[in-house]
Amino acid sequence: MGPTRNPLWRYGRLLLTALLTVVPAGVTAEEPAAAAPSRDDLVAAAREIMDAARFCALVTIDQAGLPRARTMDPFPPDDDMVVWLGTNPRSRKVEQIRANPHVVLYYSDPERMAYVTIAGTARLVEDPEAKARRWKDEWAGFYPDREHGYLLIQVTPDRLEVFSAAHGIEADPRTWAPPSVRFDHAAGDSRPPG
Repeated sequence: MGPTRNPLWRYGRLLLTALLTVVPAGVTAEEPAAAAPSRDDLVAAAREIMDAARFCALVTIDQAGLPRARTMDPFPPDDDMVVWLGTNPRSRKVEQIRANPHVVLYYSDPERMAYVTIAGTARLVEDPEAKARRWKDEWAGFYPDREHGYLLIQVTPDRLEVFSAAHGIEADPRTWAPPSVRFDHAAGDSRPPG
């Protein structure tokens, strides 16, 4: 007797077919895709995460082409998401930014499973008025000579990426790429997410 005539084989095949075709109640063959968060939602969530994180990592590229990261105490982002940081003009990061201004800022809020990365262009600013506006009194011990021993790093974003479980902003399930916002500062505006 061949397998197609064996009653146990036919029963097993019928059972397997039935199990594979049963769909639980409320589940459809094609679930509608969740709406992508708007640019405003992504930027608002990014601001919350950046504020909660307090510190960020600044990643530069050294002369050997290797990434170098360090913890920074940034100012809150401007209206256009430009981030300002303070540093010593003799630091390695200043030399690295002069050689290659492309940087990444990374903010993390592990308690809420959230993070923000900003890829952008850094500019070193030694303007006395800008330095006076962007100062934290708790930095006095690090910069006893504010006039010559302190300068600013201005990071203008090209792209911002956000992941936040609390805000329902999740990565693409296939590529794991988080939602992003691209900025076009030359035109004075930003492009839609993507």
